Amino acid sequence: MTDITIALSGNPNSGKTSMFNNLTGAHQKVGNWPGVTVEKKEGHCKYKKHNINVVDLPGTYSLTPFSIEEIVTRDFIIKEKPDVVVSIIDSSNLERSLYLAMQIMETGQPMVLALNMTDVAKSKGIKIDAEKLSALLDIPVVSTVGNKNKGTNRLIAAVIKEVEAFSLEKTGRDIKYSKEVENCISLIIDHLQQNTPDNNIFSYRWTAVKLLENDELILKNLQENQSVLEMSAKVRQRIKDFYQEDPEIVLTEDRYGFIAGITKEVISHSNKKRVDISKNIDLVLTNRLLGFPIFIFFIWAMFQLTFTLGAYPMEWLDSGITVFSLFLGKILPGGLLKDLLIDGIIAGIGSVIIFLPNILILFFCIALFEDTGYMARSAFLMDRIMHMIGLHGKSFIPMLMGFGCSIPAVMATRTLESKKDRILTILIIPFMSCSAKLPVYIVLAGTFFAANAGTVIFCLYLIGIALAIISGRIFKSKLLKGEDSPFVMELPPYRMPMIKSLIVHMWDRSKMFLKKMGGVILIGSIIIWTLSYFPKNITYSMDYENKIAQLKVEYSQKTDLPNHVEKFENKIANLQRQKEKERIEKTYIGKIGKAIEPVFQPLGIDWRASVAIVTGIVAKEVVVSTMGILYGVGDQKSEALSKALQSSDMTPLSAISLMLFVLLYLPCIAALFSIWKETSAQWALFNLFYTTTVAWCVSFLVYQTGRILGFG
Repeated sequence: MTDITIALSGNPNSGKTSMFNNLTGAHQKVGNWPGVTVEKKEGHCKYKKHNINVVDLPGTYSLTPFSIEEIVTRDFIIKEKPDVVVSIIDSSNLERSLYLAMQIMETGQPMVLALNMTDVAKSKGIKIDAEKLSALLDIPVVSTVGNKNKGTNRLIAAVIKEVEAFSLEKTGRDIKYSKEVENCISLIIDHLQQNTPDNNIFSYRWTAVKLLENDELILKNLQENQSVLEMSAKVRQRIKDFYQEDPEIVLTEDRYGFIAGITKEVISHSNKKRVDISKNIDLVLTNRLLGFPIFIFFIWAMFQLTFTLGAYPMEWLDSGITVFSLFLGKILPGGLLKDLLIDGIIAGIGSVIIFLPNILILFFCIALFEDTGYMARSAFLMDRIMHMIGLHGKSFIPMLMGFGCSIPAVMATRTLESKKDRILTILIIPFMSCSAKLPVYIVLAGTFFAANAGTVIFCLYLIGIALAIISGRIFKSKLLKGEDSPFVMELPPYRMPMIKSLIVHMWDRSKMFLKKMGGVILIGSIIIWTLSYFPKNITYSMDYENKIAQLKVEYSQKTDLPNHVEKFENKIANLQRQKEKERIEKTYIGKIGKAIEPVFQPLGIDWRASVAIVTGIVAKEVVVSTMGILYGVGDQKSEALSKALQSSDMTPLSAISLMLFVLLYLPCIAALFSIWKETSAQWALFNLFYTTTVAWCVSFLVYQTGRILGFG
């Protein structure tokens, strides 16, 4: 077995992610590139006798080191020297895609071109002669359709063949610049060969071209070699004098001239009148009048689907957990361990894990928006609204991702060019309802607004967006003043999503939810149970056991038993609930809850829900598991939590107040840490205090206004 490293490069929206998913499937890991906050994707696959490591480089349009993405891509190709660079080409935009490919080809790295999205090109009447393109560039060219997984095996075979055949003498065809530029390149190469050791530079020709372009990183690498720098400055001036243009512009024009010659040779257009399907769909979906209502409908449908369709597997999971809990209850001897396992761990984790189907459906819908190309349209539609807060539509994409999880949403702001835009977008992302808040909404909305739960949840998401916009307007006018950035965003063509790709995206994002089951939520459940279990020596206000025994005696003396069964069972159940309520109030968690209750009492939130809110700082999923423990549902079905909430002092109005507070208060610790990393400690602390203050004020206003209007 041999190990091969492949680097995938390409423009944004060229189908690079689909190709990465085709090659690696579920064998992926995501992190950050060393030293920079840009997402790093790696995966692996096996092909015959080869272990293939696939690195998905950030999407860029060139290797000019301006953006972090361009620097990361270039550094990896030059310093890490992958065995093969696979350049993913958008066949419907060959000229634009080839510019990046030509720059990579100049580095001399082994290379394979993947002519991707050939179906889209065909629908536009574009036909590309792959064999001729391969001959002109002297590198392998493979036609693929990434979102349909067509051509993937041919691509791997071409990569293996290129690795086995590659030698330092075979590096693909050099780009031929104009005669004067070629003379200058030759002069610099000669000077480099005489004055620079071989191991100090990557490639003589590539370094010469970069010196002509006044590349900052190359200049920095050669800063100790003054003769080379002086020589390159002279030839740059020579080109400038000759063409009356900066050398960078001259070289760019020559590259595009070279590409234009290639495209003229390999592209042919069909004479039939083509129908641009994406353009026709956009006439409706991005229409000034229809586009926004359709977008709102899609978002509403997403949450309605999440609640209604997710209810069925949620019940199956619920039943499975109940059966498992009853099974443990029968086989385990009574005692501390049994109580910990059933009332602590299973009640805590079980009350959260049943929402996994809802989370999966939500992430599937978000992946569907991304893979079809509709996500970019949502940014386009929201552009006008986002301008109200001094942002543009591109900022809405991280906000929409915030519906899944705040952490990747905060990281997604790296695509924004302006630092102020990044900070402003990060500050309002916590108002988006992440998937961790969804279980809280489902429990409360399902309990108090069962008939309209989906609509209630949808309204909560809209409130979050509205408050994000209001807050953004305040921040822009007071804290982050500056000119609005122009909105330039490419609208990719609509594509039929590939089921495999959708499942990979959905699973990748859901893994974080599952990891919390064995980490934060497990630890949180044990801590909450411990605090609610001790101390054991509690003095009750009345002798509940004696009272229950008296009722049973009284019950046994009744002659007309059938008429009194329900009445006596209710009395006994009420006494047992009163005893459990008093017991929890006198435990450590009860004392903590009573201490913080005055802060939340004006919001209609009792001490148990107050404790749940505080534990939710660690992870929002813990809110539900805490309520499951504190409301004493124990080893019963989780629907017992709904019954316990209905029989408590909580009303529909206080449930709305609680949902609003959970929607708006500070994000989880992991999200706060992410904000800290992407901005600063000061902005993270500001976000903590601001979101919590807004949450308290909004919940107070809604609850007190509702009481005045008689809804309490």
